[in-house]
Amino acid sequence: MPLTTSAPGRQGFPAKSDPAKTLFEKVWESRLVRPETPDLPALLYVDLHLVHEVTSPQAFATLRQRGLSVRRPDRTVATMDHAVPTLPPGTDGAAAFVDSQAARQTAQLARNCQEFGVELFPIGDPNQGIVHVIGPELGLTQPGRVIVCGDSHTSTHGAFGALAFGIGATEVGHVLASQCLLQRKPKTMAVDVEGALDDGVSAKDLALALIAKIGVGGGTGCVLEYRGAAVRGLSMEGRMTLCNMSIEAGARAGMIAPDETTYAYLAGRDRAPRGAEWDRALTRWRALASDEDAAFDRRVSLDAGSVEPMVTYGVHPGMAAPITGAVPQPANPSEREALAYMSLEPGRPLQGVEVDVVFIGSCTNGRLSDLRDAAAVLAGRKIAPSVRALVTPGSRRVKQAAEREGLRAVFESAGAEWREPGCSMCIAMNGDRLEPGQTAISTSNRNFQGRQGPGGRTILASPATAAASAVTGAVADPRRFRGGRS
Repeated sequence: MPLTTSAPGRQGFPAKSDPAKTLFEKVWESRLVRPETPDLPALLYVDLHLVHEVTSPQAFATLRQRGLSVRRPDRTVATMDHAVPTLPPGTDGAAAFVDSQAARQTAQLARNCQEFGVELFPIGDPNQGIVHVIGPELGLTQPGRVIVCGDSHTSTHGAFGALAFGIGATEVGHVLASQCLLQRKPKTMAVDVEGALDDGVSAKDLALALIAKIGVGGGTGCVLEYRGAAVRGLSMEGRMTLCNMSIEAGARAGMIAPDETTYAYLAGRDRAPRGAEWDRALTRWRALASDEDAAFDRRVSLDAGSVEPMVTYGVHPGMAAPITGAVPQPANPSEREALAYMSLEPGRPLQGVEVDVVFIGSCTNGRLSDLRDAAAVLAGRKIAPSVRALVTPGSRRVKQAAEREGLRAVFESAGAEWREPGCSMCIAMNGDRLEPGQTAISTSNRNFQGRQGPGGRTILASPATAAASAVTGAVADPRRFRGGRS
């Protein structure tokens, strides 16, 4: 069921004769149904609405109560990801739910999609997986689209030059009923990252370094556009990781202008344009880059060469530091409380902080390249006896590809648990959770108190850092295992 390409509003994107515009402005203006006024938000057309089992039940119930249908089921795609079990199915083939609420949520999504004619990738479907992994891998995520989902990390899709952001449960209903959304126009922030990342340093480290620099509120009210040589040098998977974390800086969305890397990734994917339609799409997409003299409301710069592997030490992603450093002195009472929760003393080296659990997965770092990075560290090594390690592929396609490459064998030989696709321990809704007092090093995106289980403590890191820490049983620099600086 390929998505159709027609949409109201401007066809194509602003020509060079128009006033200079940013990437965000070009996409925003091309999807305006009604401009913003002092009294009313703008009305924005939505190209792609992604749905999962947690934030959609209320929206479908509202449609049912009001006798409404889904306005554009051909532009709506659903998957099961947040509450799905990652344990293998039982001998009867049934999903191994450990939570009755999770089972009810997934069953309700199946009923809703059947009733309203929405395409669904249920548990076990070849295309099932985390919503922000399957959108790109299927080619549903495309430059210039407005993409929404009832999930804050929808910003992931901005890696393709899409305007992608999370919406609330009530807004999910609005989009289902109208294919439009009321929005106030955000401001823009240019994030210029020049230079190149060192060996052993990843897009996750870059994201944490940026958030540590500008703070968890540094991007509030803005769409971030990542630019510069270091960004252009990232793979699409790395760009998705970077945009995924935008929300953790308080931003509305993150975007990267499409380029040849983008087009090569999309070419031939199931839902991507083909033939003459592909040629027309490329013409549109190549007009999306910000004009050279486009004005941004804010600018921030970062030297990629100065970024080291990063880890968090507190209870939000802004409390992050280079792995070679130490726990800093708290700047305020809330930071003192955070360190107490994490059982960390100021001045303690970050390397050597003991961990109980390692989680490799999530919409931030559950793609094939992430699993390769972790496997490169674990190959020929054993996970520390004191550590439990879970590896959860971001989608069924990722799982199958990793198994074909022998990555599963690497993980299991090292002592890790190889799981089924899903959000897993990132949000701890499906039985994959920390016990009170346990510390995890996690490749997910949030380290809030209790995020991975009540009383659990989370240290955010890259897949390579997580894998290195699994081997040593404590926070470890991945460069010790892969070459480069130690």
